[in-house]
Amino acid sequence: MKKLTHILLIFILFLMSLPYCAIAQEKRVAVFDFEDKTERSYRWWHGKGVGYGMSDMLVTALVKSGKFKVYERNALDKIMQEQKLGQSGAITQQTAAKVGKLLGVQYAIIGSVSEFGYSKESLGGRVKGIGIGIKKQEATVAIDIRIVNVETGEIIFSDNVRKDKSKKGLSLSTPKLNFRNRSQFDDSLVGKATREAINDVVDIMDKNIKVGELIAKVIKMDGDTRVIINKGSLAGVKVNDVLFVYRKGEELIDPDTGISLGAELEKVGTIKVVSDMVGGKASKAELISGSNFQNGDVVKRK
Repeated sequence: MKKLTHILLIFILFLMSLPYCAIAQEKRVAVFDFEDKTERSYRWWHGKGVGYGMSDMLVTALVKSGKFKVYERNALDKIMQEQKLGQSGAITQQTAAKVGKLLGVQYAIIGSVSEFGYSKESLGGRVKGIGIGIKKQEATVAIDIRIVNVETGEIIFSDNVRKDKSKKGLSLSTPKLNFRNRSQFDDSLVGKATREAINDVVDIMDKNIKVGELIAKVIKMDGDTRVIINKGSLAGVKVNDVLFVYRKGEELIDPDTGISLGAELEKVGTIKVVSDMVGGKASKAELISGSNFQNGDVVKRK
């Protein structure tokens, strides 16, 4: 009986630990509307443009993958409106990082649609000695994708995904790019190319977003040899963890656009976690190297 009670107690403790483990292992992301850089403004069944449509498809695909916690679009839109961000047009990495911090995500996904449409050409051919024109229809979809670390504002990965789908026939109707419903879009050639592109983006994110990657910030120095950071056991920080402290260098501004390109991080010291604080929301650490850490210094595992 005592043995059974002991096993039951271990099982209960395991179940109690699951929420904390889940929090530490989540890939928390927010997907922003993609910028539409195509030549024409197409409209989908929900009345929105291509950029909105593709970002919406990406959200659905990420949720279905079961590998990401994706924050609701209405929560993102609410913060954008409250902070009066993104009203000038394209979402910058700085805007995405700011909103991402307010949402509590690790990464912001931004991008643009550079190609979306059809081309149709005629190819000469013969069927049973009769000269005909065999037509070829091709759909092309291209997306530029960028993954932003919201704590540092850095773009940790960027790529271009391009998909082409084609078919041939003696008679091909003129394709449409304004869709009445999702079924019509899914059955279209450009819809199939879009779906393949979105699936590739999900794979890219899965490979380049690390589970449980720690990005914390220094809150303050506690005397001369101790430092308090804003992440604790709820974020996977453990006693005896050795962490590295970095400071942002000079912000680099593009002289042509006036847009910030971000700043390089300079390593300024090393710390060792000695205790958990505030119910796992913060940690206290002791200095191994470095000194005079500042509020906002970045703390990483490596």
